[in-house]
Order: sequence, then structure tokens, then C-alpha cells
Amino acid sequence: MGDYSKALEFYEKALKIREKALPPNHPDLAVSYNNIGLAYNYMGDYSKALEFHEKANQIYKRTLPVNHPWLAVSYNNIGQVYYNMGDYSKALVSHKKSLEIRQTSLPANHPGLAYLYNWFGKIYRTMKDYPRALENFEKCLSIRQKALPENHPDKATTYSDIGDVHRLMGDYEKALLFHRKALNIQENIQCNPLECATTYINLGETYREMKDYSTALTYFQKGLEIHQKKLPKDHPDLAVVYHNMAKLYLSTRQYSMAMKSIQQTIEIAQEKLPSTHPHLSDYKETFENIRKKM
Repeated sequence: MGDYSKALEFYEKALKIREKALPPNHPDLAVSYNNIGLAYNYMGDYSKALEFHEKANQIYKRTLPVNHPWLAVSYNNIGQVYYNMGDYSKALVSHKKSLEIRQTSLPANHPGLAYLYNWFGKIYRTMKDYPRALENFEKCLSIRQKALPENHPDKATTYSDIGDVHRLMGDYEKALLFHRKALNIQENIQCNPLECATTYINLGETYREMKDYSTALTYFQKGLEIHQKKLPKDHPDLAVVYHNMAKLYLSTRQYSMAMKSIQQTIEIAQEKLPSTHPHLSDYKETFENIRKKM
């Protein structure tokens, strides 16, 4: 799982040493809180991640200038956790604070800004504001095309994100084109396997909506295999894949397989997500659709 639990152990040991040796508002304590928050976020434990990122943010606000880059990073980390928790309006507020700081210190074509535009794209996509999502992903891509080498993995993730928005807007040919651009990079260089898995899952969703169920299943299985190797078994990202597979099995009338997948989905989601998370209502709706068919 990327050894996040082992990293967490070391971060917690470092924090104990720093808490004994440093005053309570020391920036090095914030670094420890931030590292612990990142580890919890990657492991899918979002409430704990938020707790530690907010502790770091409080120290940074008390000890750093208002336009300090670390403060921008801190707001970005908090925004990511809110996004993962399904609180998209709070995610947007945090990322906007981060962008305001970044814009005071970075040139307009800096890769650090591309990273933020990418997050705005993700948030607007999830809020179903697809034109605004596309606009932000395209801003991100425009910067990355100028600033990064041809086959850089960050370009691949942006291609896949753009492809996913085209799928959601019903333009499957464009979606496939962008996902293939992403895979062309990801399958030919060393990159984060989870990013490659996301492209496989996005492709699976595109083919599922095109009713090419056998191709969709192949891509879902590829994505699932990577997720199962790299993430804890109760990680919310696994719930997303199980949900995609449940919808596919429902479409192909394999109702017992669909029920098994949706039960795995709901089990993880109820344990790991806040009760207000929009995914929970989607999962329950799919569960009801499957139950009616059995």
C-alpha cells in the first residue's frame, strides 16, 4: 500500500520527539502534523487526515507571512481531504485560498499553478459543472505542455481527466482519444501505478457506457488488480471500482455478481466515508436497483 502505515509509524515517532523538544507553535511541529495528515489521507482515513492538516494550518497561520508557500500547500492539503470526504464546497474554498497565495509568488505558467487548476477541474467535475471542469483541466494541460517533457506522467493524468469529462458529457470518441493518450505515456514509462489504474478505470467506465461490457470488464479488472496491490483493503477508492463493476454486472444481468460487488462497496463506504458523502446515496441507489432484479 505504498508503505504508508510504515511511514506513519516513523512520522509519529518524529512528532513525539519534536513535541518534547519544541515550543507548541514551532513550524517543525507543523511539518510533522502535515506528514501524518498526508499518510492518513493516502490510507483513506480522512477524518484523521483533516485533524492533523488543520493542526499544521493553525501553526502556519500563527507563524508565517500570509502569502508563504507552505501556507498555500497547507490549504491545498485540507482541500484534498474535504474533496475526499465529499464536501466539495469546502474543498473549493481551501483550494481558492491556496491559489490566491500561489498567484502572488508564481509566474502564470508555473507547474505549481497547473496542479491547482487540476484540483479545480476535479472538484467541478464531481459537482457536475462539466464546462468549468474542462476549462480548468485545459488550463492545467496548457501549462504542463509548455513546462514538462513530452512523456511526463503529469501530462498523462491530465489527459485522462479531460477524457473523463468528455465521457460525462457523452462524447465517448473524445473520451477514448484522451484516455489512449494517457495510456500511451503511462504504459511506456515508470509512473505511479495508481495513476495508471485510474486511466484503466476511466476507460472501463467509458466502455461500460458504450455498452461494450467485455472490454469494460477487462479494464476494470486491470484497475482493480493495481488498487488491491497498492491500497488497504478498506480504501474508499476500492469502493469506487467495486461500484463500477456492480453497475456493469447489473447491465449484463449477472445479478449475484452485482450484489456481491455492491455489498463490498457499501461495506467500505459505511466504514470510511462521512454519512453525508454523495457517494453513499449513489451506492445505495445501485443496491436498490440490483435488489429489485433478484
